[in-house]
Order: sequence, then C-alpha cells, then structure tokens
Amino acid sequence: MREELGRVAGPHGEVALWRRTTEDGATVTELVVDGVFAMDDVETSTERALATEALARIDGAELAVLVGGLGLGWTTATVLATPGVAEVLVVELEDALIGWAVEGLLPGLRRVGDPRLELVAGDVAAAFSPDRFDAVLLDVDNGPDFLVHASNAGLYSPAGLARALGAVRPGGVLAVWSADPAPTLLHRLAALPGAVDAEQLVLPVEREGRVFEYALVLVRRSA
Repeated sequence: MREELGRVAGPHGEVALWRRTTEDGATVTELVVDGVFAMDDVETSTERALATEALARIDGAELAVLVGGLGLGWTTATVLATPGVAEVLVVELEDALIGWAVEGLLPGLRRVGDPRLELVAGDVAAAFSPDRFDAVLLDVDNGPDFLVHASNAGLYSPAGLARALGAVRPGGVLAVWSADPAPTLLHRLAALPGAVDAEQLVLPVEREGRVFEYALVLVRRSA
C-alpha cells in the first residue's frame, strides 16, 4: 500500500512525500523530486554517518553546525543527539520539506521544537559566512556527479568549495555526502588553501540484494 503524504509544486519543481507499507508490515517514507526517486528511510546509516564522522573529528563544546539539505531528517537528528552541539542551522532548498518536518511527517526528525535547531528555506551557499561554524555538512544532491538541481553545480566547483571551507572555523570540518565514491571532489578539497586531512570514507550498504558504495568526503580546515 502506498499513501501520498504531501505534494507541492514550487519554483524548483515538484516535491512529493510518500509512505508505503512493505509485505512484512514495515513502514517506509519516500521523497520524490520531479517524479524521480530521491531517497527513502529503508537504510539511513550513511546519512547518520555524515554527522557522526564529521563531529568525531572536532574537539570542543558549544559546537555550531550547518547542515545543507534536510532530506528526511536523519543527519540533523544525529547532529542534535551529539553531545556538545549547541546550535544547528539547517538550510533546505525545498520549503515544503520544512513544512512537513513541522507537521511531524519526516521520520528522522522528531525534535523540531529543539531550541538549538533553526530550519531555513533557501540555498545553503547563502549561509557560508566566514568562520561561522565548527562543521558544515552537505547533502544537497546525490553527490557532485548526480545533481538533484543543476543550479547546485557551482557548489562543487573550487570556488564553491572554498567558500564552504571558509565558513568552517579553524580546526573544524567540511563533510560532503555522495551516492558514489568521488575522487575528483576529494582532490579538489585537498587542494583548497587551508585544507588538511582530506579523506574519503567508502561505506558499502546492501539494499535488496545489491551492494551500493556510498561515500563521505571530509576535510579539516587548518588551525
């Protein structure tokens, strides 16, 4: 059984939220953008790892974190559950997703009323204020080679990545989620002024009998 929870046509196309029940009785939430499957919550380990891997590389408390892309809320929820996090700004291009989060329809995010959390509709690049965050976590596409919106291409250019890293305080981390290993992105990040400890974590995930290799690309800003 498949039930439509919401559908909105906006300036960036149509966004739809669905809930389906599997044969074994499990409930799955799906996000569809312009008729194309974007994500579901069958397997959310890599979205959560985007938060845990980045924050594990940062020392200190009272951390400020920028999350680019709300999705179904799993990355944001993981950030909020991490000790030492004092502020979480989530920037999501599709304002319908923010509305669905407030309505309690996103399975990953049940703490919308957390005073540390701010949800903003817009382009995440507009939030790249210099030295503003301890961590910047980007999951706005399926990776630099599979864009949800073509307008995001500039985010993965050397200039766009430099702005993202510049929004990270010295010693902080910029992390990018990708649906595939992204060696070009890794090389671009490693070449940025002030970038150190660039690395790519390849995370194999089994879905429906197939193994997919997702990736996290991380870099630290030098102290």
